Amino acid sequence: MIRHLAKILGPAHRGALRRYLAWLVGYAVLEGVAMACLVPVLRAVFEGDTGRALRMLAVLAAAVLATCVARYQQAMQGFRLALATLGTLHERLGDHVVKLPLGWFTSEKVGRLSRSATTGTFMVTNVFAHMLTPAVSGVVTPATVLAAMLVLDWRLGLVLLVCAPLLYATHRWSASWIGRSEEQRDAADALAGSRVVEFARNQRTLRAFGRGVEGYAPLEEAIERRSRAGGRMLGETMPRLLANGLAVQLSFAALVAAGVALALRDAIEPVALVALLALAARFVGPLSEAAGMSGMLRMAGNDLRRLAALFDERPLPEATAKAPLERPGEIAFEHVTFGYEEDAPVLRDVSLRVPPRTMTAVVGASGSGKTTLTRLITRFFDVDAGTVRVGGADVRELPTARLMDQLSLVMQDVYLFDDTLEGNIRVGRPSATDAEVREAARLAGVDEIVHRLPQGWRTPVGEGGAALSGGERQRVSVARAVLKAAPVVLLDEATAALDPENERYVQEALRTLMRTSTLVVIAHKLPTVVAADQIVVLDEGRIAERGTHEELLAAGGRYSRFWEQRRRSRGWRLVGAEDPGPEAAAAPPDAAAPPDAAASAPFASSSAPGPAAAAARSDGHGDGSGSTGAAR
Repeated sequence: MIRHLAKILGPAHRGALRRYLAWLVGYAVLEGVAMACLVPVLRAVFEGDTGRALRMLAVLAAAVLATCVARYQQAMQGFRLALATLGTLHERLGDHVVKLPLGWFTSEKVGRLSRSATTGTFMVTNVFAHMLTPAVSGVVTPATVLAAMLVLDWRLGLVLLVCAPLLYATHRWSASWIGRSEEQRDAADALAGSRVVEFARNQRTLRAFGRGVEGYAPLEEAIERRSRAGGRMLGETMPRLLANGLAVQLSFAALVAAGVALALRDAIEPVALVALLALAARFVGPLSEAAGMSGMLRMAGNDLRRLAALFDERPLPEATAKAPLERPGEIAFEHVTFGYEEDAPVLRDVSLRVPPRTMTAVVGASGSGKTTLTRLITRFFDVDAGTVRVGGADVRELPTARLMDQLSLVMQDVYLFDDTLEGNIRVGRPSATDAEVREAARLAGVDEIVHRLPQGWRTPVGEGGAALSGGERQRVSVARAVLKAAPVVLLDEATAALDPENERYVQEALRTLMRTSTLVVIAHKLPTVVAADQIVVLDEGRIAERGTHEELLAAGGRYSRFWEQRRRSRGWRLVGAEDPGPEAAAAPPDAAAPPDAAASAPFASSSAPGPAAAAARSDGHGDGSGSTGAAR
């Protein structure tokens, strides 16, 4: 627990933590000394020696006064550390989190981060304010009393010494069980919390399928699991806490029995026995308090361990020197191999050069490594082997801020902040003028959205951009990229789910970006792919083909099959089986398709029309989306 506290508080407060612990241990030792001083005082009183009693009483008073001073000092030091935790822990946690690889931020880890940042902070302050003092004094004070007992009467001290391993073993046994139960309950709590958020966020989908009233099975199961974990923890904790208390009382009973046996054999004076038993009672008190808190201490230790584990997460090494950007806008992969944690490599010996102010389209089957390629450019992760260069510099030699200055990202899943429409575009470049913001919005088609909104540019878009459609959010995301004017723009399926109108605006903005930036586009729609200066085909983490559209068609490889599949899919639509309609006489399905015919089916899908072919007919004028038309 102390090690975790030191890690959580950080180097700036380690000196204060050491001083606090020194005062705490000193207080516990002085408390034990003051208790030991009771024995000579009681002996003198029972023997009627007033002078000696007064002298020993003065010693006892001095010990009590020193104990009070130490108690006050350790309490004040503890409160100062608790206040320091409240004031700096979240800041330190934030400073650490921003240095972690972006790939670290999975939903599970973010949920754990949120839980630890709230309950963990409270637990740290609670440890200093209420828990650590009885925990330390419950061990150090009895140890001091035991040492005094060995000096005053070695036989009774030996009895306590023999009981010590039993007390320690019982405490360890109960604490370990309680700790495991608490970890299971904490995992169940975290899962239930995630399910509640999931249930709340997806009400539209749940209600659409009638699950809003009948309930949501994953949430109900998580709540039931949490209830079982809580009941199991309670059932396992109480017997073990009772066992702790029983071990303490049995030790005291053994001491009394040994003392009575010695008194019956006249091996110890009854007056001395009474005084020593009074001291032994003070030995039992702190132990009983510590035993009663063993469960809370173990749970607190688990919370501290989970919080400290966040600081153990290794950040990406940050470059201190600024590597020169000799070729702005250029991207290069040099024999890059990369895999996620212990999984098999996702990219294998990939070498690729993207010249400045060109457009490269990356295509391939799901799982071939397309998104991983962009994640390595943005340094979400560091490569296992090889080098990724941006502007001619190794991304590992660029400070994060400087690397991000070179890049703009446009993803399929766009997140907008709970701010105005203008504020969300300004995220691209906060220092931009109003005219620059308006021009970026015009190029991305956002100005058309502004005219329809009740407050224009000042319209709040809601959390996540809930007030806008998916296509409108994508336009805002592209406007950010245009406004930032970064040398490199990365687009991951940015047009995959857009309707024709929104896709038109986004495509026009991309043509504008091509004049000033290097574009790397992950796409399946043919207009985007055909417009690229080079097309890279990934297959199982390797570059299978690379070239222009015409070169790859002539090669007759995977890209050619991909193109043929899209060409054949153009124009197919479902009609009623009983009424094929006049479309049956239209152009055959293998009629030549113009280069701008768009398709959105996966790259690796079969070229066959599918099981619905018997009910399909070619109308000769497909909508260019690659999807089936309206059922007739």
